Amino acid sequence: MSEILAENLSGKSVMGSDGTELGLLYNITMDLKSGQLHDLVIEPDDELPERAVDFNVDDAGRFLVSVSRVQAVKDYIVVQR
Repeated sequence: MSEILAENLSGKSVMGSDGTELGLLYNITMDLKSGQLHDLVIEPDDELPERAVDFNVDDAGRFLVSVSRVQAVKDYIVVQR
């Protein structure tokens, strides 16, 4: 598996597997004891209606997407929709 530095992911565009641009990666949550990654925290695209996605949303209105849904990390982070 190739490695990607977290600093290279900050601000990267996130796209659904259906081609929908979801927004920009804001942060990633993790378990401090195990080091296991939990969720991508995504700042939603202004033009994307919140009800158009089925992700959990935090208090600031950011999408919480489980890292298990990540399908690819290249020009975009692609997540399963």
